Amino acid sequence: MHRSAPRLSRILACAAVPVMLVVAGCSSDSGDAKDSASSTSPSARKSGPTVEPAKFDSLPDACGSISRKTIEDLVPKAKSKGGTPDKSSDTAVRGGCAWNGLDDKGVKGSQYRWLDVAFTRFDSDQSLGSGAKRATAEYTKQIAKAQATEGAKKVAANPAAGIGEQATAVVYTLTKTSEEFEYATVVARTGNVVVSVTYNGAGYAGAKKPAAADILKGAQTAVKEAVAKVGTDDDTDTDTDTGKSPASPSAKPTGKATQSAKATAKTTAPAKASSKTTATSKPKS
Repeated sequence: MHRSAPRLSRILACAAVPVMLVVAGCSSDSGDAKDSASSTSPSARKSGPTVEPAKFDSLPDACGSISRKTIEDLVPKAKSKGGTPDKSSDTAVRGGCAWNGLDDKGVKGSQYRWLDVAFTRFDSDQSLGSGAKRATAEYTKQIAKAQATEGAKKVAANPAAGIGEQATAVVYTLTKTSEEFEYATVVARTGNVVVSVTYNGAGYAGAKKPAAADILKGAQTAVKEAVAKVGTDDDTDTDTDTGKSPASPSAKPTGKATQSAKATAKTTAPAKASSKTTATSKPKS
């Protein structure tokens, strides 16, 4: 009887070993789960919402963004009707063009005019924000720059309705070459693109300076055309000689639609097939 007590103790001790191992195993699994959760949580925190893609991925030709008719109206006797393009290392991001001319009216003096247009485009960036947000910041910056023009007098800034998604017109007078110039700068934003047009003029040799209202109206006319060109296909752009509006890119028939139209024309109206084909071709500029 006395020998059975130590033997019983040994049996109980051995039976307890698997239980301890099981408990240790559960504890180890719990730690692994915590480690796994902590290792994945940083990546989950980093993956925030993606920024919206930029609306436009290119810019129009700046010198072709304003119609020839408008150039003739705003800058009579322009030195170059085709304009002088700005130098740009990346025309998909930044571009510009300028026109100037002196209209000599003999004994009535001369009228000088200057017009320039500039485009700036922004891509969407996960760290910097959407293209539209970045363009809005640039839009605000350009308005402030126009208002702070050195030597400017009678500066006034007002919203310009009906131009892009937002637009502001800044008008002022500036004395140069002993003459007082009337200035108007209109800054507009459409999507991720900022368009800025500056128009100014002065009278020489006794001619009166242009009315401030006429200079502002000219700048607004030009910027409306320039904004309308953003996002259009170069091959179907506004006719720079007539000022006609471009056809919408979405109006072009898809490949399937064109094939279907051709098949229908062959079976129902052979005489009209050639006219339909001509209508789908790109207009000449």
